Amino acid sequence: MLQVKDLHVAYGQSEALHGISFEGRENETVAIMGRNGMGKTTLFKSLMGVLPVKSGTITVGGQDVSKEESFRRVAKGIAYVPQGRMIFPTLSVEENIQTGMEHAPSRRVPDEIYALFPVLWDMRRRKGGNLSGGQQQQLAIARALVTDPKVLLLDEPTEGIQPSIIKDIAKALNEIRKLRRITIVVSEQVLSFAMDVADRLFVIEGGRLVHETTRAGTDTQRIKSYLSV
Repeated sequence: MLQVKDLHVAYGQSEALHGISFEGRENETVAIMGRNGMGKTTLFKSLMGVLPVKSGTITVGGQDVSKEESFRRVAKGIAYVPQGRMIFPTLSVEENIQTGMEHAPSRRVPDEIYALFPVLWDMRRRKGGNLSGGQQQQLAIARALVTDPKVLLLDEPTEGIQPSIIKDIAKALNEIRKLRRITIVVSEQVLSFAMDVADRLFVIEGGRLVHETTRAGTDTQRIKSYLSV
């Protein structure tokens, strides 16, 4: 569903990603683990078209999107929940979700979205800025899902969120994948969360993927050694 081949991305003269290759299959969740500054957000921004690709290819459902603008990538099936969530604080919860429904035949938020995130139904008239961090994260995921993506990218979804809500988000992601059979890619530093949601885990260090494992075969101590400063 998502294929990334030999991806090189640079900020001016300085190369940040050095030949990243991985794939995400239909109905699979992949975690990209790594410390801050190792290239996770750069990778996600390049997959979304926010940062241009120097060389390499990104394909979604067999279509090459490497040179496409962000809005065209959305139309071809990529949805992105950025680090920091980026919701609209002055819009209501419902209006925030509707911003993802520009091309939908109806502006009515699908029932399955509220079924996945019941708290959003309870707060649908509240302003996004009045929600807690965990509720805003659920809102950002809901907004991404109404675009009906093939691939859902989540950059640091657990950042600044309390443990009980992290469990709720893990449960919702597993449910979403089962319902929609989509590919989910999360960038993450919390290993317990990655182990709850991911089928395969990769470690990124210095703009390169340096380790790959299945969930069943994960050596947690080894991954923790990459994550510790």
